[in-house]
Formats: sequence, C-alpha cells, structure tokens
Amino acid sequence: MSHAARILTPAITTPDTQQTVSFLGELYHLRVTGHDTGGGFAVVETRGGRGHGSPMHVHRVDSETFVVLDGELRMVVDGQEHRAGAGCAAVLPAGRPHGFVVTSDSARYLTLHHGPGFADFLIDAGGKVGAKPDLGLLTEIAARHGIDIVGPPLVP
Repeated sequence: MSHAARILTPAITTPDTQQTVSFLGELYHLRVTGHDTGGGFAVVETRGGRGHGSPMHVHRVDSETFVVLDGELRMVVDGQEHRAGAGCAAVLPAGRPHGFVVTSDSARYLTLHHGPGFADFLIDAGGKVGAKPDLGLLTEIAARHGIDIVGPPLVP
C-alpha cells in the first residue's frame, strides 16, 4: 500500500487499545499503527534509560521522525553527530544510515514512522530478542521489515 494512501476511516486509540511491546529492555508504546492508518504511518512512544538506543541502521523505504519530549539523545545521521534535547525534532529520510542513544539519565521521545515497517518490526521482534539481543537474529527480523542493520549500537 502506498504511504500516501488516504486515511478513510477515523481511528481513535487509547492506552486500553494500544499495544505495548518490550524491546531492548524498554517498553515501546504503539500509539498508532499501520493498521490504524491504512499502512500510512505509525507513532511510537518510548521512555529509555541512559544507554538505551539502536544499532546503526537504514530504513529502506520508510522515513522516521524523532520528537524528544524529555531528556537528551545523541544521534548519528550520515556519519554526523547531533545532540537532541527536549523539544528537538529530527527528520530522517529513508535510505540514510542513523542510530541514537539516550545520553541523559532517561529520555522520553516519540517516533513517527512514515510507513508501518518499524511498528511491525517491534511486534515481530518483541519477546524474541532480549535487552542484549543476538545481533544476527535482530538483523534477520529487521530485514523482513525493510530495515538493514549496518553497524553496532551507539554508546552515550
């Protein structure tokens, strides 16, 4: 389905109807999924402790936007490092290598995924990988959802 698909049916989600997935030792709250938007986008809320983050990766098709609500992240995009504190928004186009790590004691952030791939990845990977996952298994699951792991996790 095209990411530009029009949303034809209203969707109101609540904490009672939203799915929460345990992934990499933290809880990811799927506020809106591709199911809610006809495959158009997903919104995920995460609170992570210092050191929580992602390996360097590339979304083949979906772009990703971070909105930092509390705390600070260190982001690396196209080899360039950025600090992202509360109120910062980072728009990351598809095809660009990136990763992030929480550098404050904790951080809370939203990610908007322009396509359902990441939320579907979380659902598929949740419960299959632990806080310190097998990188081979994580890479295999990610690839099924249009995400290529291209480097190790960042450190604070």
